[in-house]
Amino acid sequence: MAKNFHFPFTAIEGQEQMKKALLLNAINPSIGGVLIRGEKGTAKSTTVRSLTDILPKMEVMDGCIFSCDPKGNMCDECLSKNKPYKTAFKEMKVVTLPIGSTEDRVIGTIDIEKAIKEGIKSLDKGILADANRNILYLDEVNLLDDHIVDILLDAAAMGWNTIEREGINIRHPSKFILVGTMNPEEGELRPQILDRFGLMVNVDGLMDVKKRVNVIKKVEEFNLNPKMVLEEYSKEQNLLKEQISNARKILPTVKIENDLLEFISQICIEMNIPTNRADITVARTAKTIAALNQRDYVVIDDIKEACELALPHRMRRKPFDPPTLNNEKLEQFFDDFENEENQDNEDNNENNSEDDSKN
Repeated sequence: MAKNFHFPFTAIEGQEQMKKALLLNAINPSIGGVLIRGEKGTAKSTTVRSLTDILPKMEVMDGCIFSCDPKGNMCDECLSKNKPYKTAFKEMKVVTLPIGSTEDRVIGTIDIEKAIKEGIKSLDKGILADANRNILYLDEVNLLDDHIVDILLDAAAMGWNTIEREGINIRHPSKFILVGTMNPEEGELRPQILDRFGLMVNVDGLMDVKKRVNVIKKVEEFNLNPKMVLEEYSKEQNLLKEQISNARKILPTVKIENDLLEFISQICIEMNIPTNRADITVARTAKTIAALNQRDYVVIDDIKEACELALPHRMRRKPFDPPTLNNEKLEQFFDDFENEENQDNEDNNENNSEDDSKN
């Protein structure tokens, strides 16, 4: 089977915030995915599909249709296997949810006849089975049926998918990097659905002549000779893949000081964001930014960047208004925090100087 070539992630011109949000979710899927808002032709789909080429291969239970993780949650069939497990390595892929998908197509169905006659739990797997440990891509998410979106978001939050029919049930892991894209001109999402996405970014068309010319040249080169373009960017691609792999290793060790956690919660309260999901997502995102930068501790700039990604779609607003963040108010919070920190440091230095003089 011929391999589909993806445009190199590192060759995509501009759209730095979108690329950063995708990288953070690739390192830490517990962030909860990303919603990408923008007009058609702003490289949304291209960037999502290119992500797979910079992600490290994943170790899976050999032969498992759910790609179960030998070191994580496993389906019943994998749990019944004797150790040592036989494993294999697979590349991550993008699983796209087609518009008009039914509930059965999403969660899968059980072959009742086979279960009754042969006593075997047989599953016609759905989108969620394919998506486990991969990237689940919801293109034009604002045009999907709300019920289907709720099912997907529930599975993303729980990490499991359960199929039940006639007293028979099959349960399998369903953890994935959730990516939704939408054109806001075609309608906004309900606030309840917006809040379920960890991060949100807005993408605009490039308005710099040189950048647009670069896009033309790169796309034409790729269409004529994709292998040549992939070779040209192979070094950058491999370096980024290594950075992601290292960040995943660092992430469990990243610490965030209690005063920074209090600051995060204070921001969310002052911004009138009632959901605790905002606080948790900002903290997780800040830790992941630190890991991406090869640090095992969070600094104030990590939190600032995390707020810009995790808060705009959670702000209270009027119906049909686009998600926005009060940047001036946010800047003021960080200025005040840094001024207080500087003042505390000065006071500590003065106290230390007085103690030294007494001695």
